Amino acid sequence: MTQSSIVIIGAGQAGFQAAASLREQHHTGRIVLVGDEAHAPYQRPPLSKAYLFDEETGDVALRTDAFFAQQRIELATGRRAVAIDRAERRVCFDDGWTLEYDHLVLATGACNRLLTVPGADLRNVFYLRTLDDAKALREQLATARSLMVIGAGFVGLELAAGAAKLGMSTTVLDVSDRPMARGLSKTMAGVISREHQKLGMQLRFETRVTRLLGDDDGRVRGVETSDGQILPAELVVIGIGVVPNVELAASCELAIEDGIAVDERLLTSDPQISAIGDVAAHVNPYPHGQRVRLESVQNASDQARCVAARLVGRTSPYEAVPWFWSYQGDLKLQMTGLARTGCEEVVRGELDSAACAVFSFHDGRLACVETLNRPVEHMLARRLLATRATVTARQVADPSFDLKSLLPKPGAGAAVR
Repeated sequence: MTQSSIVIIGAGQAGFQAAASLREQHHTGRIVLVGDEAHAPYQRPPLSKAYLFDEETGDVALRTDAFFAQQRIELATGRRAVAIDRAERRVCFDDGWTLEYDHLVLATGACNRLLTVPGADLRNVFYLRTLDDAKALREQLATARSLMVIGAGFVGLELAAGAAKLGMSTTVLDVSDRPMARGLSKTMAGVISREHQKLGMQLRFETRVTRLLGDDDGRVRGVETSDGQILPAELVVIGIGVVPNVELAASCELAIEDGIAVDERLLTSDPQISAIGDVAAHVNPYPHGQRVRLESVQNASDQARCVAARLVGRTSPYEAVPWFWSYQGDLKLQMTGLARTGCEEVVRGELDSAACAVFSFHDGRLACVETLNRPVEHMLARRLLATRATVTARQVADPSFDLKSLLPKPGAGAAVR
């Protein structure tokens, strides 16, 4: 398909990387990259960190306009796809524009889960997902004295840590019993909580918001919780997760399973359509063959490269080791693998320091490693998982044991991805 016409819907990290990788892998046909935002593709990770608090961080563009011209990537911004005609291989847009394709790549991403309580539409209540969201929030943070974050996920804690480090009075509320409960072990979550509290951040868990209260000008002034407390609030950011943008795929009857269901080659139920990034629900070998949907830059980029390779004739299954990161103030949290319920947690290092690691085992097999301010150990953990090295809890618990000795010797035949 090196001369075929490829249309990519979604100009985030996954969509951009797919277009760029197609050219890197010598696709000579037409490439059209379509995004519904007015901006050219940009980096999302800085939006919850440096972009909000550092005046020097202004340009988050992934590439210049010249790059798209030189690579012959047709970039169409501010256009929303509304229908796919699978029989005619055509995408229709809300302004009447249509695009025909030989292969279609859906990289439609995810959108913020909305807080459905009274007062959620008050002024000074924000979500953070897009560059426009970040610009509006950045303007308010410049003068605000306090911040209330609803949701102790990755984005919420990154934002809260940045604000607390600058001396803002910062409170985080969450319905769970610990931070990042969906993706982090209880052990590491306890360390993260302790370190954030050292910054003066207030963390309130098992707390449900019932409504937001406003003043006479329609500006938020307080948050009411399910136990009847009213907490003062000058600026509120809601970060309670995301939901995949599957509407376009569902409208043309592609298979949906939490996200757009794809096979090991990232093909949907239509062999002329692929799906990648936050919206794609794929079978990942590292949680023992479970179907998962991963929200990370690494996953988006790796899946994009995998699809690009297939479209130029180099087909291989998607088997990249999942890894993630979250920089929360001075805390550099990195994770690799995917933990499951019922894992045995083994600590390496000292939990009372801000530099430790938690190795999680499921049925005796290494499933996930979380490291805090230990980047070298994170890289080692990725190699251990990628090579499927045999690791035991006893070895991890022994600080004198050299985990590098478990890696295959060069030339032993194990491929490190």
